Amino acid sequence: MADTKIPDAPKGATGILVLADGTVVWGRGFGATGAAVGEVCFNTAMTGYQEVMTDPSYAGQIVTFTFPHIGNVGTNDEDVEADSPHALGCIVREDVTEPSSFRNNKPFDQWMADNGRIGLSGVDTRALTRRIREAGAPNAVIAHDPDGQFDIDELLAKARDWAGLEGMDLAVEVTGHQTKVWDSSIWRLGHGYAPLEAEESQGQGERPHVVAIDFGAKRNIFRNLVKAGAKVTVVPAQTSLDDILALEPAGVFLSNGPGDPAATGEYAVPVIKALLEKDVPIFGICLGHQMLALAAGATTVKMFQGHRGANHPVQRHEDGAVEITSMNHGFAVDGDTLPDTVEATHTSLFDGSNCGIALKNKKAFGVQYHPEASPGPQDSFYLFRKFVEML
Repeated sequence: MADTKIPDAPKGATGILVLADGTVVWGRGFGATGAAVGEVCFNTAMTGYQEVMTDPSYAGQIVTFTFPHIGNVGTNDEDVEADSPHALGCIVREDVTEPSSFRNNKPFDQWMADNGRIGLSGVDTRALTRRIREAGAPNAVIAHDPDGQFDIDELLAKARDWAGLEGMDLAVEVTGHQTKVWDSSIWRLGHGYAPLEAEESQGQGERPHVVAIDFGAKRNIFRNLVKAGAKVTVVPAQTSLDDILALEPAGVFLSNGPGDPAATGEYAVPVIKALLEKDVPIFGICLGHQMLALAAGATTVKMFQGHRGANHPVQRHEDGAVEITSMNHGFAVDGDTLPDTVEATHTSLFDGSNCGIALKNKKAFGVQYHPEASPGPQDSFYLFRKFVEML
């Protein structure tokens, strides 16, 4: 798109979004001050904004929330998927209001400031979402200055100079750096994420041991593996094959994560191929699903706008059932490149893109969506049980 005339800043504008094509969107800044460059995407979920902001898969991205009332339930220490936010910032329609949940610990705008993340409110998010749908996810800079002073030429240059997510390995930036045993199950009201019950802990030695490779995992994935009956050890993204095998896994889990799967696959795919050759059962989610496909001989592609939301219908080929799923991905497996040894198992009913594979001669499968997010709410939990039962 050609550069557009920069609109004058409206009265009270303290935030700005500058797209690489020259488009300028004014708003009211909140959260941290400063500027951040990344890819602008949109998420259609009505709930879970704190989980979205802390999902490592959003590294390098600025999230436009299509639901207008973001921040109205505040924040707490439980509704997070990582130690800190990974999304660079967010764009919302309405100003953040006072929290209205009994679980609130801190207002969303204060939480954003404390975590160094920039917010922009007062934006016509419908128009911005339409622009992304029609022209693709753009590179942009989001900025906040309480005095409303911005060097737009400098911000525009920064947006245009950013290389974008294609070819970028972000897993190394968000992965954990230590091997650790995961010891908590799913959340319960009044109990939180409590450690395994005493009687469950006593059976840890009898549970099948899953080694989970953390490419930017959401914590709830590990909790669901534990709920399904596994003992889980989490290892960093670049853990070697020898170190994984030394843990004597009954199966290996490949986590979600940000960035280009082909870039992360440069070091991850050889390990996955070796695990397949040794007939180690494998389950992959999102980025893990994509890299399993790469290891099996398929290719991945950058999507035009990506899938991000909690209402994505996916059809299961096995019986025709439709699962309502949560998604967050800007890359996808190219279904046309699946070799004869790989079977497509799930398909998006939105655009027909591949959402699941299974290797015909191996105990290995993956899905593009997030079964741990439970938007169905339990449509997809069977995948965790299926993996644990095959070990």
